[in-house]
Formats: sequence, C-alpha cells, structure tokens
Amino acid sequence: VRLVESGGGLAQPGGSLRLSCVASGFSFSNYDMSWVRQAPGKRLEWLCGISRDGRHTYYADSVDGRFNISRDNAENTVYLQMNSLTPEDTALYSCARRSPDAQTWSAPYDNDRRGRGTQVTVSS
Repeated sequence: VRLVESGGGLAQPGGSLRLSCVASGFSFSNYDMSWVRQAPGKRLEWLCGISRDGRHTYYADSVDGRFNISRDNAENTVYLQMNSLTPEDTALYSCARRSPDAQTWSAPYDNDRRGRGTQVTVSS
C-alpha cells in the first residue's frame, strides 16, 4: 500500500492550493478515503472524507465550505481543493485510507494507512 501526496507549498492568506494523493498497491475504488493534517505541537486532525464511489463527502467544521474533496478512481487519485486559506491551515497534509471496519470518519483509528504528507504553509 502506498499513498503519495503532492501539491503542497506556500500560499498567501486567502489563497488556494490543490493537493493530490496517488494510491497504489490496493484496489483504490474499494476504499473510502480521507484527508488529515497535523500542525506542529497539535493533534492529528481529520478534515474530510469521501466514499469509495465518490458520491458522498463529509467535512470537519473547520474546513466545511472552504475545502473540497474529490476523487478519480480511474487515476487512483484523491484530491483536496483548499480555498480561503488562513495561517491556521499551516500543517502537514496527508491522505488516509479508511479502514473497511471503521464506524466513523474522524477518529484516528478509522484509517489504516496514511501517506507521508505534503507541507502546506500559509503566510504573507
């Protein structure tokens, strides 16, 4: 199982970034996926999730209305479009594979694999 994120970088407050996560080593279309982030000194934070068929999405309050998760099963890729960024969004962003046994979305143990992440820094 491999999850490789890209698209991070430096953004200005109010700006946008689009992250990508390419999956390999498993049947991508059979798994729900999530994005999580971790800022220095803070806990891992679940941001959003998408069902395996892409029809259903879920968001944490902190990003609802600003971030959008999507996926392309033909490309084994999940995306995170981030808009209206603020310095509080500065963190290491990772995609995660949701465990088939998960009952919820936002608990750390709901995910059984996570990529190494891509750094997002929001600063003027």
